[in-house]
Amino acid sequence: MTDNLLSTDALAEGALAPWIRRLQLRTELADAELAALASLPFERRVYDTNRDFVRLGECVTRACVIVNGLAGRFDQTASGARQITALHIPGDAADLHSVPVPKSSNALQALTRTEVAHVPHGPLHTLVADYPNIALAFWRDCVVDAAILSKWSLNLGRASARQRIAHLLCELSLRYGAIGRDGLRFDFPATQIHIGDATGLTNVHVNRVVRELSEDGMARVRGGRVEILNSAALAKEGDFDAAYLHLIGQ
Repeated sequence: MTDNLLSTDALAEGALAPWIRRLQLRTELADAELAALASLPFERRVYDTNRDFVRLGECVTRACVIVNGLAGRFDQTASGARQITALHIPGDAADLHSVPVPKSSNALQALTRTEVAHVPHGPLHTLVADYPNIALAFWRDCVVDAAILSKWSLNLGRASARQRIAHLLCELSLRYGAIGRDGLRFDFPATQIHIGDATGLTNVHVNRVVRELSEDGMARVRGGRVEILNSAALAKEGDFDAAYLHLIGQ
């Protein structure tokens, strides 16, 4: 199935709202700044499952904001083996760093049917020149993505399988909650293979850990949905400290 072009309307209702909300989590934005962000031009596209919408090494001219669905950032070896290095949920600008560095060092793939708003680099350059506070908001956003990658790297090298998955679920709970979703019960359409690719575990190992976390009354992952049963116990299991997400009030 080919990608479905939905709209080129610069003011399509609500498409950029989750991203603007994410920016507000770390930066106070004035009304004029919010209006400028909301008026950015973009093109909305829906990508089918397992479709790359940014290729490794591609020079891009647009930043990708996730509107609905779930995307993965990948790196890969010379032989083609891939590792998920980030999971991007609605509200994430998955490659905001492409504005100053257009050549992609990672691929972006729709892990499920995913709607993306493509925002041209040109208007983003103009925006940050006109509104320095928005430039700082973008900078902070990229810092958070780097902090998440650093935490994932630590977990891959030092944490047990249970700790890795518990930590990931705690992180996602806060990230979904921060964009207005129910952080204790949220749709998460990743497969166990995707979770394994993000945590360095086999599908069999992921299945066993997910079952154990459910049996221990911490979290349930089933049918593309996550239910946090005991957030305190899950955070303790995953050695989770939300400070790296830099959320106001956390």
